[in-house]
Amino acid sequence: MTQPPPPPPNQPPQQGGFGPPTPPPSAPQDQPTAAPPAPPAPPAPQPGYGYPQQPPAPPQPQPGYGYPQQAPAPQPPQPGYGYPGAQQNPYGQQPAAPYGAPGPQSPYGPTQPMQGAQPGYGYPGQPPTVPLQPAPGGGGRNNTTLLIVVAAVVAIALIVGGGIWYAGSSGDDGEKHDTASSSGGSGGGNDKGGTGGTSTGGKEKAPADPASHVLFQVPLPKADDVVATSGSWLTDKVYAKSGIAEVVGYDPDKGTRLWTIKLPGPVCAASDHVGSGDRTAIAYQPKTPGKNSFAGCTQIAAIDLDAGKKLWTKSVDSGDTPISFQNVTVAQHTVAVGSTSGGAAFDLDSGKLLWQPKPDDTCYDDGYAGGAKLVAVRKCGQYDSPELHIQNIDPRTGKVIAEYKMDAGIQYASVVSTDPLVVAANVGDNATTGSGVSDYFSIDDKTGRLLAHISAPSDTYGGRCDGITQVDGCKEIVAGNGKLYVPTAQHDGSSDGSQTNDIVAFDLNTGKQTGQRAAAGDGYQLSPLRMDGGNLIAYKRPPYDKGGEIVSIDGGSFKSTKLMENPATSDERAAETSMLPDSAEFLFGDGRLFMSAVFAHKPYAAGGKEYLVVALGTSG
Repeated sequence: MTQPPPPPPNQPPQQGGFGPPTPPPSAPQDQPTAAPPAPPAPPAPQPGYGYPQQPPAPPQPQPGYGYPQQAPAPQPPQPGYGYPGAQQNPYGQQPAAPYGAPGPQSPYGPTQPMQGAQPGYGYPGQPPTVPLQPAPGGGGRNNTTLLIVVAAVVAIALIVGGGIWYAGSSGDDGEKHDTASSSGGSGGGNDKGGTGGTSTGGKEKAPADPASHVLFQVPLPKADDVVATSGSWLTDKVYAKSGIAEVVGYDPDKGTRLWTIKLPGPVCAASDHVGSGDRTAIAYQPKTPGKNSFAGCTQIAAIDLDAGKKLWTKSVDSGDTPISFQNVTVAQHTVAVGSTSGGAAFDLDSGKLLWQPKPDDTCYDDGYAGGAKLVAVRKCGQYDSPELHIQNIDPRTGKVIAEYKMDAGIQYASVVSTDPLVVAANVGDNATTGSGVSDYFSIDDKTGRLLAHISAPSDTYGGRCDGITQVDGCKEIVAGNGKLYVPTAQHDGSSDGSQTNDIVAFDLNTGKQTGQRAAAGDGYQLSPLRMDGGNLIAYKRPPYDKGGEIVSIDGGSFKSTKLMENPATSDERAAETSMLPDSAEFLFGDGRLFMSAVFAHKPYAAGGKEYLVVALGTSG
């Protein structure tokens, strides 16, 4: 999609939020007419850890928050993973400087946990003791208007969900695996419980023969421009994946199309979670946008994944203009959607409106994270100095159960997991590698008390979050079993020129490392995917001459058990390594691995095969 022209110099931010749109010269915030900036092209396969590598390229400075960015043109595919060649950073794509208002952020100060449930906040500057009044007939949410730059909203509305923001993994009850793309852990997580500190075995068992084979592949659809294809889900009956203006259900073993749901426009946000009855939710554009326009991500729909049926479609108006939502999630029986105009929620089964933005609000729900519980990231204060409130809320009423107020100077936050409640943030712009996270906060979801603050410098630890565009947009970071599992940055392997990494665990009550460490092995890179009971499921990206692996890491001993080893033949390996674990959707369950792209785009001039879905499975 073509990006909009930059705003005129010295133009003040536009009024956002619920209510009549701001008068000209700019278009209404939630219905922009100019196309948002095109997201970066999917990263090409990069050299692996088994061969010498050049130093990583330095981050390129990006425009500040709210201003369009020039997306890089798609580049021809690079040499396969593990071959000497182009420069790369630890995660295979060029890091981008974090968005932010002009000027430095405030330095990180002492933590200020708030005890007990605080029902919300009134006008900026008011002491945080004013009770939040439930909206008439709509539950207990109260969402506001802040000064927001129009271009920021346009950009945020588009770049949602997809491969640069990935699936959350919050606890596991041993029942089901949900989606892998778009936020917190790269693989599907279980959403119907959450074990907290329980160290129990998982569902996934080692097969007699871990060698896998290709189950099916789906070619990447051709597009005239960059089009989002975010969203993938796995149930006992179907593997479902978003395409261009459609959602398709596939037989998980054969790849046969079981059903297709056609949409009038592209999917621009997708829940990472599967709720009751194998149902989930998406947000999509009401029409296919033109070359120089963006239709807004205004349509919210619930989908029955097993039946292949769209259950209902809703929108929320701000004055005469529908709100464009950049975030959608599912928690239990609730669909929650967030934006810079505030948040709304619907009943998953019926589509009944549970709450929506109010015109006199002075705070707004920037977004929600779902799964076993529902957590809101709420913004108050001024545009250039917001206050962030992390709220555990009742999914049916929106009533605040507990709240934690983050320190001044933190402008964006991402929810790694709702159960246990773990939040990531880029404190003081200290995440220099483009990861978007420098610190983690473990929070008691019943009292709002801070349990632990974990410092995780981005040059030492991996993982990636994008709290700017997606509240639950974390990847390769998993919380469960009373621990936070984080990959380390690359370091030298045992053989000359090789690179590798590890996964380490932090105690969520103390913030200290547990002393547990799982080594990837020479030439491999380990990425946490999700919890499986008390065990951790992780993906091992391979060196140049091997296939990738799925391993289960015991939550107690940290011993790794191989669940899958993928083919090392050139074609199969090329297909696998075209999917990077920090920018594609990864789902693993019952001996099957599904990897999928989050953008379609114009074919590369150099040609070569590209895939929307690559699925592999073991024989037993």
